[in-house]
Amino acid sequence: MRALTKTLVCATTAIGIAVGGLATAGPGVAAETRPAASAEVSPLAVVNLGLKAAEAKKVQRVLRDNWQYKGKIDGQLGTDSWKAMQRFLKKHWSYKDKIDGKVGPNTVKALQRWLKAQWGYKGKIDGDPGSGTRAAFKRMANACPNC
Repeated sequence: MRALTKTLVCATTAIGIAVGGLATAGPGVAAETRPAASAEVSPLAVVNLGLKAAEAKKVQRVLRDNWQYKGKIDGQLGTDSWKAMQRFLKKHWSYKDKIDGKVGPNTVKALQRWLKAQWGYKGKIDGDPGSGTRAAFKRMANACPNC
């Protein structure tokens, strides 16, 4: 029964990212410290937004299965991972910028719209990947235990 539950949670998360909708995740926001953010990250940078490598691998698997991510499943959310995420955000969460893999304010705003609608983000849609954004992103990644 436990394996079936994990499989269903993983499938639900993958489908949610694929189609852009899931029921809201539970409440609770973990506090997290973060380094000062720049306005935009260079295309070759790794931007895990607080995810550990194992969590980032889960995100990469869903992006590979649904959003044309072709890179390695290495737990490093780099340019190709973010291009796939931008494709998802463009389709479902009003991302209107280039698909360039840069984690700039417009990418973060679209991510925050999704996290607010689905994963308990309570902050402003301001393009700042602060602790609330990072905590909601972590909740999303951990909703799929076997991805």
